[in-house]
Amino acid sequence: MIWRPFTQEKITPPPVKIVRGEGMYLISENGNRYLDMISSWFVNVHGHAHPEIAEVVSNQAKTLEHVIFTRFSHDPAEKLVENLGQIIPKKLSRYFFSDNGSTAVEVALKMAYQYFKNIGKTDRDLFLSLGGGYYGDTFGAMSVAGINSKYHATFSPLFFKTIMVDVPEYHDGAESMEKKESEIIHNLEQTLEKIGNKVCAIILEPLVQGSFGMRLYRSEFLEKVVNKVMEYDILVIFDEIMTGFYRTGKMFAMNYLNITPDFVCLSKGLSGGFLPLALTVTSEKIYDAFISDDRRKTFLHGHSYTANPIACAAACKSLEILQRRETISKVEEITKFHETHDVPKAVKRRKIGTIMAFEAESEDRANFIIDKAWENGIFLRPLGKTIYLFPPYCVNKDDMAKTYNVINRYL
Repeated sequence: MIWRPFTQEKITPPPVKIVRGEGMYLISENGNRYLDMISSWFVNVHGHAHPEIAEVVSNQAKTLEHVIFTRFSHDPAEKLVENLGQIIPKKLSRYFFSDNGSTAVEVALKMAYQYFKNIGKTDRDLFLSLGGGYYGDTFGAMSVAGINSKYHATFSPLFFKTIMVDVPEYHDGAESMEKKESEIIHNLEQTLEKIGNKVCAIILEPLVQGSFGMRLYRSEFLEKVVNKVMEYDILVIFDEIMTGFYRTGKMFAMNYLNITPDFVCLSKGLSGGFLPLALTVTSEKIYDAFISDDRRKTFLHGHSYTANPIACAAACKSLEILQRRETISKVEEITKFHETHDVPKAVKRRKIGTIMAFEAESEDRANFIIDKAWENGIFLRPLGKTIYLFPPYCVNKDDMAKTYNVINRYL
């Protein structure tokens, strides 16, 4: 009866029923234990069933489970915004709640578009995006991924127009990066000279394009792109839904840059994997354009579960745990493990922070390795022929070593 996401039901085995989670482990109904080395689609940053988060979720559910977030506010939402405000660049001071990453992106796109309408610039109706990006599955998010998206081609006739910027892929052994980057920047300059004053925003995943296959590119290139589009007053949207909360080794990927975007989208690890929650964070400049006696300038967007108190309480506790010295030490330990352990037969190996990825010779070979990992009690999920590790921060060296050994044995 259940229709699974991203799954061709005809050729995929029936699902394994999971009855419990414990830290790194998913435990099935027949007692098998699986190392969750992709953090269940990147959300379980602390592992499964973290007792401290479970406790605050239980307590909040007994106090206030939900309230409409128009006339009312509540402590968990206000505390979360206050705490994030201590670690997010000061320029980003306005927080709009939603319930998932796709919607956080959709909110940013709509805000960027309406911002220019509200200030009287009605001809800015184009978007820029880095080619190969994935921003979610709503129509705005699909549109900025582009007509060549390997996930959304079926719906491409319905997309609004987006101009793609090439991405210079970076990995171990990559050569001539400066040359490749310069050529792309030159092409971007020529594009902007023609249509720069018609573009409202550029959206990108900073440093790592996750669903494209964990494709990395350099911060030097990203800074050049952002600086160039800012010359044309184009707004900048960073999709940090996957890269946020230490995944790249720093709290946010934008911390590698000397530039602050106009929007940052957060979700996935935000609530520690407990409940759906997302934020679109923007600047006072953007917010002020929506403040008016004219109701037509209102941002007419919302969700029934906007700023759900239980989800916000979970996010507050998750953020507290993330900032503890022991968590930061674990992030550093995982990062060092990737840097000091080899995958000799890997093609285009790349790594940043807690993320490691490489290419198998084919999708069939990638699936073979995934199946062998499963037989050894390790849950991985390929992206085409890309195999990647994206572990929770509770992972230990033995778990990492076991995973590397299995990959090397069958690669």
